[in-house]
Amino acid sequence: MPPANPRLEVSIGTQRLRLFDGARLVKEWACSTSKFGIGFTEGSNKTPLGSFVVKEKHGDGAECGTIFKSRQPVGLWTPGMDTKSDFVLTRILWLHGLEPRNANTFQRYIYIHGTNDENGIGRPGSHGCVRMKNRDVIELFDLVPVGTPVWIGE
Repeated sequence: MPPANPRLEVSIGTQRLRLFDGARLVKEWACSTSKFGIGFTEGSNKTPLGSFVVKEKHGDGAECGTIFKSRQPVGLWTPGMDTKSDFVLTRILWLHGLEPRNANTFQRYIYIHGTNDENGIGRPGSHGCVRMKNRDVIELFDLVPVGTPVWIGE
């Protein structure tokens, strides 16, 4: 059952994403933030900090491993598929920054999404987004609506 008062917290230090219902921890998953560190500049490939909201969700009902380009399904990735690309897979929760320092987050296309580098989950490795294992991002997607508050902290 989805939380009545959902909010998300991402810890860059522990590489964990937590779902709360008010003050109660509902679920926790490993994640992966930027391998380039923390930052707010467009083109930096860094993960921004602060207060955000899930502004859009994409991929509802898509097959696990669906490859998205510009938030449109373009193919299917399967584990073991040889690729050098860093794919946005399965589901997209598109973040919008609520502070002056992170106000460009939506325009930077900072998402919570699935990945074809599931072995890298739990350590920094993204290009600014918050990556999750594909089955985990499906679970999260189904539990949080558009408008869910998100905090990304050190």
